[in-house]
Amino acid sequence: MSNFNQESVLSVHHWTDNLFSFRTTRDTSFRFRNGEFTMIGLKVNDKPLLRAYSVASANYEDTLEFFSIKVQDGPLTSRLQHLKEGDQIIVSRKATGTLVIDNLKSGRNLYLIGTGTGLAPFLSVIKDPETYERFEKVVLLHGCRRVAELAYGEMIQEHLPNDELIGELVREKLIYYPTVTRDPFRNRGRITDLITSGKLFGDIGLANLDASEDRVMMCGSPALLTDTKNILLDRGFIEGNHGEPGDFVVEKAFAER
Repeated sequence: MSNFNQESVLSVHHWTDNLFSFRTTRDTSFRFRNGEFTMIGLKVNDKPLLRAYSVASANYEDTLEFFSIKVQDGPLTSRLQHLKEGDQIIVSRKATGTLVIDNLKSGRNLYLIGTGTGLAPFLSVIKDPETYERFEKVVLLHGCRRVAELAYGEMIQEHLPNDELIGELVREKLIYYPTVTRDPFRNRGRITDLITSGKLFGDIGLANLDASEDRVMMCGSPALLTDTKNILLDRGFIEGNHGEPGDFVVEKAFAER
């Protein structure tokens, strides 16, 4: 287990019957870039049971936060959902992933597109001062089925704008656009439909997607990733990766976590 740190659970929050998040201690040796993921899990019969999770906290914070679905018969999440304060988890000492702004070319607007727990990596990206230094506007799109599943809305809309480090940048540059498909809400519809119809851009007051000045990150369901990627490719966007920055990046390590 030399490749893992053992961390203590500090708090657990159950958003819905199917979604929860938890915060843990952070070993001082653990380093990551905002938007990356790591392997976390539990020891079961003295063997590590692991799964990839995006780090939802920023790399300058002294705790770690993770956002998870509950899968009743899932090998790991069926156990993780019962975590309580003081419990121990294991966290890999290595973080990786494509959802880092270094993998994007320079541009004017940054679109962060996530469904469900695909929001997690962007929670760290929107806390990064460098994100706001690189882009004029940062548009966070979060799509869910139900209003209750729009986790972290209060943190995004109320706490971040008043944050001592980045509050001013958030107030000036961050646009938060939550949308649901099954409940009455101010924004309704699938993210891809809102993009193709142009409704999204009318609502937020920005021009339609343009490969010459817009950059995109996405994380979430396989359908979202496939459909959004096709929309971008049709509009001349080029996919980026660790070796070659591009106009958009996709996290391929997992879908709907």
